[in-house]
Amino acid sequence: MTTIGEVFVVTSSGSGHLFPCIELCKQISLQNYKATLVHPSNTSAALDDHRQLIGTIEITAPIRGLPKSDTSPPQMGLEFEAHLSGRSNGPNVAHPMCAIIDFQMGRTKHIFWKHKIPVISFFTFGACAASMEWGAWKSNANENKLNPGQIHTIPGLPEETHIAYHDLTRHHNRPPQTSTGRGGGPPKPGDQPPRVPLIEGSIALMFNTCDDLEHPFINYLENQMGIPVWGIGPLFSDKYWASIKSNTLIHDLQIRNLTYQKEDQVKQWLDSKSQESVLYVAFGSELSPTNEELNQLASAWEEIDYPFIWVIQNRLNLSENEEKSEGFFGLDDKIGERGLIIQGWAPQLLILSHKSIGGFLSHCGWNSIVEAIGLGVPILAWPIRGDQIYNAKLVVNYLKIGYLALPSGSPEMVKMDLLNGIEKVISDEGIRKWAGILRAKLEQDFPASLEGALDKFKKNLAAAQV
Repeated sequence: MTTIGEVFVVTSSGSGHLFPCIELCKQISLQNYKATLVHPSNTSAALDDHRQLIGTIEITAPIRGLPKSDTSPPQMGLEFEAHLSGRSNGPNVAHPMCAIIDFQMGRTKHIFWKHKIPVISFFTFGACAASMEWGAWKSNANENKLNPGQIHTIPGLPEETHIAYHDLTRHHNRPPQTSTGRGGGPPKPGDQPPRVPLIEGSIALMFNTCDDLEHPFINYLENQMGIPVWGIGPLFSDKYWASIKSNTLIHDLQIRNLTYQKEDQVKQWLDSKSQESVLYVAFGSELSPTNEELNQLASAWEEIDYPFIWVIQNRLNLSENEEKSEGFFGLDDKIGERGLIIQGWAPQLLILSHKSIGGFLSHCGWNSIVEAIGLGVPILAWPIRGDQIYNAKLVVNYLKIGYLALPSGSPEMVKMDLLNGIEKVISDEGIRKWAGILRAKLEQDFPASLEGALDKFKKNLAAAQV
């Protein structure tokens, strides 16, 4: 079958960016386009199972994008510039219809513009976070505008997702624990979002979300930006959606090659626990609570009877005393078979889809919480900073399928907050009911919701070619 034309999708190298971009390529291919993924060379192994479905262009890693003004662009720019120039000089080569660029790669747009290829910016996270970052900036929400206890409502957004005083202070005045031990990070609420200059000139925006999750936020962004904004997600593997519809376990190794802990060992442990009794704890691969907060979480497990799985990243910056021979924070001797501690990557989809899971203590990274939402798992939200803060508001205040892990915001109350939060997220049948309703709605509406968004994309792209 002859394709309509070629669409480039440019991804950065993190798994939270690469996997959604792969799935986006697959969906675009189903619309009768030739989808070509432009990716860094250090992601090649993850693409082995997908090359028959999508085209790929490999660029020397790392892809960092072009600086705003640089007469000596990095190797990625030179390589891809050469590729496009070679294409334009070749016979019978159709002009690409557009480039969909991961927002982290926003500065590469100049390469495409040089060759008169329109650009669409792709956000691998949700529209709530982008809306609130934009709204906080435009309404000048900052520490000087609010007093303790006050809130700031952003005009045009749901009142439940207001900005509170502690949002402006609690998560920004201390560097979190990272895999490198360094601080830094995103700007405070009220500052210009760093993505603004990277998306200027785009003909449309795409978000890895859908109307069932974030309808008012998608509309808000479209009204504010004056260009089309489409929710084209959640972008998960067909195997993920098939497991949801059949209510069966998801096996991570069938979807992505990032699992080091043997799935059968984890499944055996989960099978031994009661239904909806286990709390799954994972903070992602880049950010973590402070060591003292982690110590308070470890201490909380000694006072509560619920079983748990705790994923610890190998590169977490722990002292020798904290990671000693009897286990992480000494938990092995204290909790025995009630807890399962996994170091490194864990089979997260298998865990979240198991019937024994009763809740998810999460840093609220976008892909993680949407995986949990799709599987009907209530969330205990422990955001560290950046978009995670707004993702937590979406989960707790707007969707009402979880609780904040640390509602008091007091360092002296961390352990007590956690004990209360764990008890509520496991035992509250109300949020479990809402989580189940939302799961059923996503299951019912997908893939029709995605196809509707892609149909708008096709019509917009066709109009742009005239």
